[in-house]
Amino acid sequence: MTRIVLIGAPGSGKSTVGVALASHLQRPFVDTDALIELKQLKKITDIFVEDGEEYFRGIEFETLQQVLLEPSAVISLGGGAPISQLAQDALLASESIIVFLDVSLATAAPRVGFNRDRPLLLGNPRAQWQALSDQRRPIYEKLATQSIKVDDMTVDEIVAIIESIVS
Repeated sequence: MTRIVLIGAPGSGKSTVGVALASHLQRPFVDTDALIELKQLKKITDIFVEDGEEYFRGIEFETLQQVLLEPSAVISLGGGAPISQLAQDALLASESIIVFLDVSLATAAPRVGFNRDRPLLLGNPRAQWQALSDQRRPIYEKLATQSIKVDDMTVDEIVAIIESIVS
């Protein structure tokens, strides 16, 4: 079985879809942000504030390498996890099915809430989200085996599309 990696901007539904997809396919689910918080015993926001983004990105890359060893897992990556060239190379070499959950700001805003636990969205969160999305989109698109515009879709509809790709 090939692992499935979900990528996309904050609020795209990677974790929610990942849990549902893993349950439906009876596969393990791994959320890299949750795994990092568990290992570091602190929130990602605290890692950013206390240790800096560079430190966080190092841990994030180590975590990515680790989870890519899971042959049949459904993996949800943090929005910035696939951005470095090293991460992109690791993802492409992994021969995973990589699904870009493409979401608009209008759909992501109520999901994200733009208030807490989003260290890169401080200041003007909507403008920051849009800038990050615009910057990262070409990378997400380049890596993706499949892109799904999720704005008007239910979790079950997204899971069905991904399942059809896998089978």
